[in-house]
This record gives sequence, structure tokens and C-alpha cells, in this order.
Amino acid sequence: MRIAGLVLATVVAVAGVARAQDQQTLADIRQELTVLHVEIQRLKREFSTTGSPAPNLAGSSVLERVDAIEAELQRLTRQTEQLNQRVQNIVTDGTNRIGDLEFRLVELEGGDLSTLGETSTLGGDVPADQVAVAPSPSPAQPVISDQGELAIGEQADFDTASQALADGDFQTAASLFSQFDLSYPGSPLAPQANLRRGQALKSLGDTREAARAFLASFTGDSEGPLAPEALFELGAALGRLGQTDQACITLGEVGVRFPGSIPSGSAAQEMAALGCS
Repeated sequence: MRIAGLVLATVVAVAGVARAQDQQTLADIRQELTVLHVEIQRLKREFSTTGSPAPNLAGSSVLERVDAIEAELQRLTRQTEQLNQRVQNIVTDGTNRIGDLEFRLVELEGGDLSTLGETSTLGGDVPADQVAVAPSPSPAQPVISDQGELAIGEQADFDTASQALADGDFQTAASLFSQFDLSYPGSPLAPQANLRRGQALKSLGDTREAARAFLASFTGDSEGPLAPEALFELGAALGRLGQTDQACITLGEVGVRFPGSIPSGSAAQEMAALGCS
């Protein structure tokens, strides 16, 4: 509960700075809802047929026809898996966008952000036993990393963005990491990608967006190996934004949750510089 309160307070602090620097109008939110509606309509069209089925099941013998049927089943199964992944990506991205819009609507109307509950899944929740995709061999297998299963091209996109950051091309790095977050929602690399996006934005002087990226990194894996650094960077960013009270609370939490870590020592120094009691 303590860390939940910390995250909520941090979101409110970052949102407060956002109101002062980048006020969004209801018209902007209406436009985003329109974009979401168009995406949902495009998704619905995926379930419309385009003509009569014409599978190639020809063969001069029973075995040849069986082989043709098996090949056709494998092709259709692969397409089903690809469509299922697209649906899941759209649902995840749409749910995240709706949650963000709900947050901003409450913020614009001056409501209580603490009353916001969990955003309902776009399209409604589907029981796990009703979502099933038959396994089949695929010519391109996903990459397995220490953090979990990665989509095809996911590691390459992450490495490209990381290289841009290492080369000092912070604008490109920030853009690539932002695109990575949109392209691979729920990625095992998301906490690291958000942390590096925050570092790129910090180098560009965009402290407010950097704070949001550090917050996303920490909330994405609050017990992982990158959590101490993300929490420290978040606290330091809040300090630079003038949110001293929230910065002191956040920095103090680094030492409490991750005693003896390198970021905990850095947090103590930052607290001293901010004059935290």
C-alpha cells in the first residue's frame, strides 16, 4: 500500500506539472477517441470475408490430398495466430490509450485522481478458456531472452534504439524507444526501454516526459533489477521539476526498498542536495 500511494502521488505530481506546461483540451481528447474508433472499425473489417474460399486440395492420391489438407491447415493456423496477435496488440494499446484519456479527463475536470479504478479491457474481458489458438510449426520462431519471449524483430528494434542512445543521438533514441513501447506493448524489455527513454529525454532537457518514462519503468517492474535506478531517476526528476516534497518521499523510498544498492547512495546525496528532512 505504501508504494501504491507513492506511485499515485508521483502521477499526481507529474500531472500537475503537465497542466502548467502542456494543457490539453477536450477537443484533443475527442480527436484521440475518434482515432480509436477508426482503429476498432478497421479491426471489425478483419472478420469480414472477401470472397468464396478456394483451398487447393487437389491430388492424384489419398496421401497427396491428405498432405494438401495438412498444409492448408498449417497455413490457416499461422494466419489465425498472426490475427490473434494483432487483436491482442490492438486491445492492449487501445486499453492503455483509454486509460490515459480517462486520467486526462479527470485531470481537466478537476476530479479526484485517486478514485480512478482499473481501465476496462477494450472489447470486454474474455475468459481464458475461450481464447485458444492451435499450435503449429512456424518458419520464424520468436526469440527467447532471459526476461521472457520476444516477438520477431523486438530485440533488433531495442538494440537499434540503444545504439542511438550510446551514440549520443538522444532525439532519435527517445523516438525509437517511444515507438518500441507502442509496437511491443507488454514487452519484457519495456522497463529497460522506458528507463533508457527517460535517460534520452533527460539529456534533451525534457524533464517532465523523462519523469513519466522513469515512472513507467518503475511501475512496469517494481521489484526488478532496474527498479532502484528507475525510482532514483524519478525522484531526481521530480526535484528538478520543483516538486520537492514528492521528490524527497520518492528518493527516501529508494533506500527503504533497496538498501545497500548503488542508487540508494545516490538518492541519499540527492536528498541532501534538496534539503530533505
